Amino acid sequence: MQEAEVKLLFNKLKIRTLLDLALILPTSYEDTRLSFNFEDEKIQTFEAIVLDRDIRGSKMRVYFELPTLKSKILGFFFKATPYHKRLFSIGSHHIIHGKVTIFNGLFQILQPRSLKSYGKLIPKYKTSIKTSEMEALISIYITEQNLYSEGLNNQEVNLILTYHYPKDDTLVLPPDTKELKILKSIEAFNHLKKLRSKRKTFPAIKALKKPIEPFLNSLPFELTNDQKLAIEDIRKDLARSDRACRRMVIGDVGSGKTMVILASAFIASRNRSILMAPTSILAHQLYDEACKYLPKELKIVLIIQGNKDRDYTQADFIIGTHALLYIDDLPRASLVMVDEQHRFGTSQRAKLKELISQEDKRPHYLQFSATPIPRTQAMIESELIDISLITQMPFKKMIHSKTISKSDFSMLINHIKSEIKKEHQVVIVYPLVEESSEIPYQSIEEAKGFWEKNFNDVYVTYGKDKNKEQILFEFREKGKILLATTVIEVGISLPRLSTIVIVGAERLGLATLHQLRGRVGRNGLESWCFLYSNKRDNGRLEKFCKIQSGFDIARLDLEYRDSGDILDGTTQSGQKFKWLDLAKDEDIIKAVKVRIEKLNLSSK
Repeated sequence: MQEAEVKLLFNKLKIRTLLDLALILPTSYEDTRLSFNFEDEKIQTFEAIVLDRDIRGSKMRVYFELPTLKSKILGFFFKATPYHKRLFSIGSHHIIHGKVTIFNGLFQILQPRSLKSYGKLIPKYKTSIKTSEMEALISIYITEQNLYSEGLNNQEVNLILTYHYPKDDTLVLPPDTKELKILKSIEAFNHLKKLRSKRKTFPAIKALKKPIEPFLNSLPFELTNDQKLAIEDIRKDLARSDRACRRMVIGDVGSGKTMVILASAFIASRNRSILMAPTSILAHQLYDEACKYLPKELKIVLIIQGNKDRDYTQADFIIGTHALLYIDDLPRASLVMVDEQHRFGTSQRAKLKELISQEDKRPHYLQFSATPIPRTQAMIESELIDISLITQMPFKKMIHSKTISKSDFSMLINHIKSEIKKEHQVVIVYPLVEESSEIPYQSIEEAKGFWEKNFNDVYVTYGKDKNKEQILFEFREKGKILLATTVIEVGISLPRLSTIVIVGAERLGLATLHQLRGRVGRNGLESWCFLYSNKRDNGRLEKFCKIQSGFDIARLDLEYRDSGDILDGTTQSGQKFKWLDLAKDEDIIKAVKVRIEKLNLSSK
C-alpha cells in the first residue's frame, strides 16, 4: 500500500493514530472452518463434490456429495448466473459455504459460495472503506510489535490481536465485562495520548515570583482549602520562565474564584496583568472586588465600551470586557486572565489568541469557569490544559429546591409576597420572550401583565435586550421581581436574591439549571429554587433537587446525555467514547493517567 493511499483511507475512517485503527473492532466473524454435522439456520462450510444439477431458467439446484460427512446436501441458487453454471460443473470439487436450512425434512444450503481459502474465522468490519482495504490496513498496522510500541500492556495487546486475528469462536460481541474494562482502558489511553500530543509549550515573557503571603494575610477571612490549592498551583505556574502556564480554574457558582483571580493579579502586579470578562456587569464587579482587597498602591483600571480612553499605560492590573481586544496600544502583560471564555464570540476569541501569542514568548494564561465538570472529564482534559478544581464553598448555601406545577401556584404567590416583605428579591425565568405554539408555557410578554398588575418594581430583560446590563444594575438596587430568560444564568451578583422560579424546567440541561439556581443564596441567605413543570413525573428534576454540588450535578448530567470535551474552556458536543463512561469510569482514567505519566518520564 502506498503512503498516499493509506493517508486517504485513514482520512475516510477519520482516524489519527494506530490505536484509532485498532479500536475499530469487527462487528461479526465469518466462520470458514469445516463443519462435521448439519445445523439448521446456521452458515456452515463443507468439502463437496458436484454429483448432479438441475437448471430451470435462472434457478439452479446442485446435488453435492459431502465426503467428510459421508452425506449429501442440496444446493439451491435463486438467481444462477453464467458464472455459477460454469463453476459448479458435474464432478467438480469445492469448499462450499452458505446458510443451511431444513426443507421438507431435507437439508439444503442456500446460494453457496465456493471458497478459495478456508479453515479460519474472518473478521467483518462496518466501515466507510472496502472490506479488502480494511483487511489490508489491519494486516499492515495491527501487529504485536506496533501495539507494544504504542504503549499497550500484555493484556491489551492480546485482546486487540484476538479480535482482529481470531483463533476460535469464544469471542463475545459485544464484549463481556472483563473485555469491556480492557477496551475502556485502551480507549482512555489512546485519547489521553492524543490530547498530550496536542499540548504546546512556549517560554514565558517573565517568571513571576512575588510572594503571595502578604495578600493572603491581608484578607479579612480565611480562604477554603480548594482556593488555597488553586492559588498554590498558579503560584508554581507563574514562577516558571521556561514554560508559559496555561491553566483553567473551574469552580462552582459562589466558590470564590474571584479571590483566586485577585491572588494571581497580586503575584503579577510588578509586571502587569490583564483580566477580561464577558460583560460590563462582571467587569464592574471584579473591579470593585479588586479595589476592595488588593493593596491601595496598585493601580487598577477598568476598561469597558464607554471608557476606552482611560489611562492604562501605567496600570498594574487592567480589568475590562472584550473592548480590551480593540485597543491598538494595549500594553504588554506578563499574565492574561479570562473569565468565562466560552461566552466570547469566535472573532473575539481569535483576537484573544493574538493577545496571548506575542512573538516567541507568551504571557502566562489563566482561564476561569463557573461551569463545573465531572472529575473524570477534568482528569482527561488536564492532558491538554492544566486544571484546578474548586469544589468547596466559603459558606454553606441554604437553598431549598422543589419541583412545582400549576396546582402549586397559590403557594408560590404567597411565598413571593413573603420574601418581598423581607426585602428579598425574586427572579422568574421564562423559556422564551414571545408566545410560541411549539412551547406549552407562557412567554415573558404573556406573563408580565400579571406580575406588573399584582406587584411593584417588576423589571424585564432577555438575551437580545440592548439595555439588559443597565436593567440588571437597576434591579439589583431597587427591584423586587425580575422576569428574564436564561440571560441571568451567568452575570450580576444579587445578594438579596432569595427565590428563583424556572418555568419549563424540564426543557433545560441540568448544568443550566444549576447555574440558574446558583444566582440565589450567594451570601448564605436562606433561598428557594422552584422548578415549574407541566410534567407530573420527572425523575431527572427530582434527582437534581437532591444534589447541591455542581460537580455532582455535572456527573448526573452525563448519565442523561453524551459526554463532551472541555477544550479551551468550552464544552464541545460530539466527543463520544464507544466504551468509556465518564460518569462511572474514574478509576480506569486515573490508572491510565499514571501509566502515561510513567511512559513520558521513562522517555525523557
